[in-house]
Amino acid sequence: MKAKVKFYLIIVLFSSVFSSCIDNMPDIEDFPNEKIAFQYKVNGDYKLDYLVGSTIQFTNTSELKGTLTWDFGDGTAVSTAENPIHIYQTAGNYEVKLTIEGQGFTAKKILISDIFPTITLSPLAGGICEVKTTPVQFNVELPNPQNLAVEYKWLFPSGTVTSAGLPIAESTAANPGTVKFMSVGSQKVRLQTTLGGRVLEESYINVQVGYSQTVKTLYFAVKGGNLMAMKLINNLPVDIKNNPFDLGVKSGQHPLNILFNDTSIYVLDAGKQFSYVNDLDGNLGDGRIMIVSRNGATVETMLSNVGGTAFNDPFYGFIEPTEKMLYFSDRNTGISKITLDKRNETFARDKYPYWVQNGTLGYYNNGLQFGSITSNFAKVNGTWWWGKSYAGVGIFRFKDADILSAVVTTPVPNPTAGRLLSDIYVKSFVVDVPRQIVYFTVRDDAYAGFYKVSLADAENIKTFDDLKVAGRLIQSLVPDAEGSAGEYVYITQLALDAEDGSVYFGYRTGDATKVKSGLKRYNPTTNKVENVLDDIEIYGVTINNAKSKLF
Repeated sequence: MKAKVKFYLIIVLFSSVFSSCIDNMPDIEDFPNEKIAFQYKVNGDYKLDYLVGSTIQFTNTSELKGTLTWDFGDGTAVSTAENPIHIYQTAGNYEVKLTIEGQGFTAKKILISDIFPTITLSPLAGGICEVKTTPVQFNVELPNPQNLAVEYKWLFPSGTVTSAGLPIAESTAANPGTVKFMSVGSQKVRLQTTLGGRVLEESYINVQVGYSQTVKTLYFAVKGGNLMAMKLINNLPVDIKNNPFDLGVKSGQHPLNILFNDTSIYVLDAGKQFSYVNDLDGNLGDGRIMIVSRNGATVETMLSNVGGTAFNDPFYGFIEPTEKMLYFSDRNTGISKITLDKRNETFARDKYPYWVQNGTLGYYNNGLQFGSITSNFAKVNGTWWWGKSYAGVGIFRFKDADILSAVVTTPVPNPTAGRLLSDIYVKSFVVDVPRQIVYFTVRDDAYAGFYKVSLADAENIKTFDDLKVAGRLIQSLVPDAEGSAGEYVYITQLALDAEDGSVYFGYRTGDATKVKSGLKRYNPTTNKVENVLDDIEIYGVTINNAKSKLF
């Protein structure tokens, strides 16, 4: 056996020696060499931009001499010139390789950007574009390093007119001249450009067109979209349309509530996971509170729960301006608070403890349970109203002094304010204090809808049957099935215009054949729910009561 081992070893050694005689070494050109170097720059008018069509000068600065080969990385023919020029016809990130025969190579990256036109507005008279009156002119900057033929096609939104008042839908001029807009809101002007026969990526500009008078502004968060704003205009002239403004800021994943205070919008995004999940790792949280300036120009993070427990994501909120405090609830257990000056905070329960919990109110085991699902809450004339929609339903009212110092599991005396709508699945509500009315939405399939009752009547409503009294149901609405049973997102917030008594809300339908999704308004004059915007899915809504022409 030992003899065989030795025999095999001799064969292996012989094979190794024999194979070492074969020249498998790579050519020297395959090795980088620090003595090989080059530089490059753009020739022509666009010296700072490496664009498709730019003439790029490559300069050999190597210490070594020899036959040169340039490979520009785009699949075109190589060059053997000392200092070649090259033009890239397609945008991309390329590797340029310079090889000197028998010496090695060096390589550098070069990023070639595509050409696209940039649209800007000429300065506006008065600083804002006002509907019907402000003349608007556009400027276009289009890099054209090869001086190719250019074709333009401007596309204007409906309601755009020329300086002479004639409708204009499109123009093929390089400068379309002066236009005016007959619609309030974001007017998207698009520009399609063809350069040397090649169609470029479409460009656009949103012209924010204000109203001719100062009015309030409604903000709303679009599902899978952006934060939007809309002027609350009564008696809108028939020749003007009122469209929403796009703030250009993402709403988030489930922005169930948005709140307006001072000059900012506070967005409470419950994150991806807003209903029950068996989260064994406890780390599915990704909710946050964002602060967005009223025109969308700035966005800041106030509080983030990314990486935390999903049930601690911020769901609903209320701002107490005199305290300069934002109160925010989690999915079901309680409410915490944070001062309005906080920024870039990371949520931790020890840092933001519960201000109130289900178990620190006398309602526990006498209405509330551990798993009671939170809906809207608010402070009304010094008393807190806390909506619940599962495992304890209705609106639980209490004062600060009613909050217990420790969690209880056995019934204790209820707060004297008492429970309202005690057996009703209240999903959202708002109270019109001057008119002594409470508006609320019900999630239960059989009674789902938008309701209006006086505060006095609300004290006597205990069951769903009590809702059948004429005049209480204003609009039946099919509940959206987004979320698990008892946790349907449905209508997440009501916004009251206290001046005229209107109530606004976003509705996402489960059956578009009955009622379309959109922005709704309760009109107190007609006592009906009207469609403001159709075919748009909305979560939170809030009103800026400061009147302005724009935001």
